[in-house]
Amino acid sequence: MLIRVTEAPISADEGARAVASPAAGAINVFLGVVRNTNLGRAVSHLVYDAYPSMAEKEMRAIAEEAKARFGLEDCAILHRTGRLEIGETSLVVAVSCGHRRESYEAGLWVVNEVKKRVPVWKKEVWEDGEEWIEGPESLGMQQAPASMQR
Repeated sequence: MLIRVTEAPISADEGARAVASPAAGAINVFLGVVRNTNLGRAVSHLVYDAYPSMAEKEMRAIAEEAKARFGLEDCAILHRTGRLEIGETSLVVAVSCGHRRESYEAGLWVVNEVKKRVPVWKKEVWEDGEEWIEGPESLGMQQAPASMQR
């Protein structure tokens, strides 16, 4: 299990390697990437801040819950902090398990739990200002379809 909050770049390859297993028929990797717009505003860059030890403790708890809930072989969660430019990866979630359906369900669940529970804060910076983004808006999604809930 790879769990890390870091200012260093993170990658899909690192996540996939961390969860690879001969017992896994599926590896699912999610990348959260800095986009150039949000809510109709041009985003210049993002700044992430965290309480690393607390964030990693909660990320580990989420990964352990996912392993038990979805029968995963392994789970990796990596989150960047500091200044991130457009196109840079801010979050890597990788899961491995026996079958594809569980890998998709688990990946979605882990990403949503990270957004809800992990003490990481995001500041959006625009040409004309900046704002710390918190709460449900930071999830950028609605409730998962019933078929994806467990």
